Amino acid sequence: MSAPHTPVAKAPAAATDTNPATPAPRTPAPRRATLRLEFGPFGAALRLRVAATVLVLAVLGFAGLVASVSLGTYAIPVGEVLGSVLGTGDGAADLIIQELRLPRALTALLVGAAFGLAGAVYQAVTRNPLASPDLIGISAGAGVGAVGAILIGGVTAAGAGTFGAVPLGALAGALLTSAVIYLLAFRDGTITGYRFVLVGIAANGALVALTRWMLARADIDQASRAMVWLTGSLNGRGYEHVQWSGLALAVLLPLTVALARPYQLLQYDDDTARSLGVPLRHARIALLVLATCLTALATSAAGPIAFIALGAPQIARRLAGTPGVPMVCSALTGAVLLVLADLAARTALAPTELPVGVLTGAVGAPYLLLLLARTNRAGKGG
Repeated sequence: MSAPHTPVAKAPAAATDTNPATPAPRTPAPRRATLRLEFGPFGAALRLRVAATVLVLAVLGFAGLVASVSLGTYAIPVGEVLGSVLGTGDGAADLIIQELRLPRALTALLVGAAFGLAGAVYQAVTRNPLASPDLIGISAGAGVGAVGAILIGGVTAAGAGTFGAVPLGALAGALLTSAVIYLLAFRDGTITGYRFVLVGIAANGALVALTRWMLARADIDQASRAMVWLTGSLNGRGYEHVQWSGLALAVLLPLTVALARPYQLLQYDDDTARSLGVPLRHARIALLVLATCLTALATSAAGPIAFIALGAPQIARRLAGTPGVPMVCSALTGAVLLVLADLAARTALAPTELPVGVLTGAVGAPYLLLLLARTNRAGKGG
């Protein structure tokens, strides 16, 4: 009589090319450290790296502000700078700080933040790192409106006299340009980042030509003042620029942050955003209007400064380690970049002072070539 057969449990077959049914073991995704904030019934999760990046950028912005006020042809100790800011300074140093350097540095911080945030919104909405207001015609449109106000009203490059006409002209030009680009890029019920950028580049060329035509027909004195402004300069900026830029940014920044959810979801594909309840057309238009207003604010205060809106979002994304473009980090990165660029433009070739737009343009040109090369490689890889 034979012994009963005892079944032997077999180990699962290893996953091979001939046995695809057995899935390979998955490596768990690395967990990212987060900070949970609780305020009664309200709460929010914040990644520690993003929080650290925001803190470091804020410290760098403050340090850049102090350095910009302290350094120059006439160096001022940091203690005297802080004393003047707190209202305890006196003498010639206090005059230089309060009348010349401090309003210029504050304007640089505010304008840089506006450019950085505007660039982040454009790149997030179009999902294209080349969608920057200085490349797709928004800054050029604001420039046409502002130059028109300068030539008609006789406004100086520093914004004296009828300074209020320059922001209004820049806002009108930027909004009109943005609307035209959106309508031309709109097709089959939506827009794509590629088409938006191409239409914007074409509009930028037309608007630059229009600006040159206006300057060619203008009085030589007014044309020279407008040309200094078009280069992008913070020279001669006063507290009227700080007040206007600060007030406008205080309104536009909370409105943009309030749209953080559609801002994040629009960086995915349209189907994903729509399935999560985002009204694509309305959210896209609202964000583009806010970005256009931010561009007009920055352009009216300092001229169409290149590179800041293009580079700040991508630099912030790499610093924060986020898959998408971070909003607040982009604004802070833009502020740091512009205040440091203005400091370098003032001191690098002292006593000769460069317009900050010349320096940012020189830095931005190779960065744009690098960005185009990376985009081209990514397109071939996909």
